[in-house]
Amino acid sequence: MSERINLLAPEVRANPYPLYARLRQHAPVSQVDPGGIWAVSRYEDVMYVLKHPQLFSSEGFRQAYRPAWISNYPLADSALVMDPPRHTRLRGLINRAFGTSVLTRIEPRVREIAATIAANLPEGQEVDFVEAFSVPMPMGVLGELLGLAPEVHPLLVRWAQHLAQFTSIGPADTARQEAMRATVNEARGHFERVLAERRRHPGDDLMSDLVQARMDGESLSDTELLGFMFLLLIGGLETTLHLMSHVALRLHLQPELMTLLREQPALVPRFIEEALRHEPPAQGVMRLTSEETELGGVRLPRGVRMLLLMGSATRDEAYCADPDRFDPHRTAPQNLPFGHGIHFCLGSQLARLEARLSLEALLARFTRLSAGTQPIQWNSSLIVRGPTRLPLVAHVD
Repeated sequence: MSERINLLAPEVRANPYPLYARLRQHAPVSQVDPGGIWAVSRYEDVMYVLKHPQLFSSEGFRQAYRPAWISNYPLADSALVMDPPRHTRLRGLINRAFGTSVLTRIEPRVREIAATIAANLPEGQEVDFVEAFSVPMPMGVLGELLGLAPEVHPLLVRWAQHLAQFTSIGPADTARQEAMRATVNEARGHFERVLAERRRHPGDDLMSDLVQARMDGESLSDTELLGFMFLLLIGGLETTLHLMSHVALRLHLQPELMTLLREQPALVPRFIEEALRHEPPAQGVMRLTSEETELGGVRLPRGVRMLLLMGSATRDEAYCADPDRFDPHRTAPQNLPFGHGIHFCLGSQLARLEARLSLEALLARFTRLSAGTQPIQWNSSLIVRGPTRLPLVAHVD
């Protein structure tokens, strides 16, 4: 491949998979735009990077979240950009509050939200499924988990969708930089106020649990708590809503799947796993080389910025057979869409629960989804991918 491709080109965001296949075949470790970052497209190479954090640093990439135009972005102080031992300590503390008991506590409410969403979808009328189906579930669940007032829930969505565009803002995009600073300040100010209130008056919610979490006599600092709040916005809301949109879009593109799942509801969990593999919401993972090293036959100097193309790795023939085919009966492999190793997604089971219960509620009410009159619109981000507008019509035949 002679030309340097741009991963943020609109046609690439609309369908990156043919390009990913070309990269895997001809340039598995190669420089791409924006910014000349090194894209890693093969499953074997992606796994090698994820398994060797001492060579490919997360903490080293903190600078990406501290560009010259912003100095107070809490994601720069989150577990996302930490290596051991700092990452080990922080993840251990978060695990104390964000364990399996969270799923048990929240599942009845998730089921209620799913039923309400399905009931509110109009029959035979075009609707934006992002707004009507995908957003309400993670918005309601995250708001419930954090113990936030219902009127704050829509703010979480606005903040998450804006923050997800962080990696697409260039050094000359002054207007977008100013808008991002305003969003960061607004979200940061709100979380600071709520965290201070939870310290004074703890409740039965995740924020209170995090404030009170202790491990070996240590607790989370205010900076670490803020970092986790921003990480939840991206990992717990933005990626989950894209998973929901991909689920709805797949049911539209392959109507027979909706019939199959209604007839065999036991296939729903496997369908969710295949949706995660076929269209992973988290498309890119960033790393920085800690020393000179070789990857995929390419010699990389120390300090090179890397983007692991998870959406390419899950469609690599080395990962699974016939990878471009959506197969709800596929049984293995699993989990890569949620990462691997020390940075494996803490909220993976919660995301699966939200998607499963939402899909079950949708199947209980509707028999098929057809296309709307407006085109599908896609977001612009190196990290997450999904529709920003998904016009569909739900039918009861």
